[in-house]
Amino acid sequence: MSDTPGAPDALDLAALLSSRVCHDLINPVGAIVNGLEVMDSSNKAEDKEFAIDLIRKSAQSTSARLQFCRIAYGAAGSAGAQIDLGDAQKVARGHLEDDKTKLTWNLPHVFLAKNRVKLLLNMLVIAQQAIPRGGELVVDPIGEGDAMGFSIRAAGKNAREPHGVAEQLKAENAASVTAHAVQPYYTALLAQACGLKVGLTQEEGAVVVATS
Repeated sequence: MSDTPGAPDALDLAALLSSRVCHDLINPVGAIVNGLEVMDSSNKAEDKEFAIDLIRKSAQSTSARLQFCRIAYGAAGSAGAQIDLGDAQKVARGHLEDDKTKLTWNLPHVFLAKNRVKLLLNMLVIAQQAIPRGGELVVDPIGEGDAMGFSIRAAGKNAREPHGVAEQLKAENAASVTAHAVQPYYTALLAQACGLKVGLTQEEGAVVVATS
């Protein structure tokens, strides 16, 4: 935990992260409830078909988000555990790829320390926010082996730095952490635990999120 004055303590951080996860799950779970309500209220075949399709897609989205959150925010193994980058790629594709966003994964298929993989997934969340209209996320390694860092290039129409994220990635701003801003702060804590920092760089048509 950061020693920065005003930083959230362990209980506050857990509560803020829980709020963030709940926020991410509200929409797809709510869509499942809406689909069930349609099935209960209508006998029309087309309405039931629409409801079943909505429930199916929303359930798949909820499952993908939960699998991603389990690694990105959860324990995902005992202390000191390593995680297969192949598993990280799978959950990242399930959560982040859609009709608008493509993920290009250029990392080797190796095991890395748990916190380093969690850092990667949280960097991907930030990078996705830089292309709200969709585009491509390109993940490259920086260095190799146990000390591997990451570079994620988010390219797309109107690519831009997510509002306030660069400041939220600085541990000294921890006193202003809210449920909305906790994910970048958590990313900074993960980077700190790995002996790294995370920064954002604006390029023409892209934003790069990279460790240093």
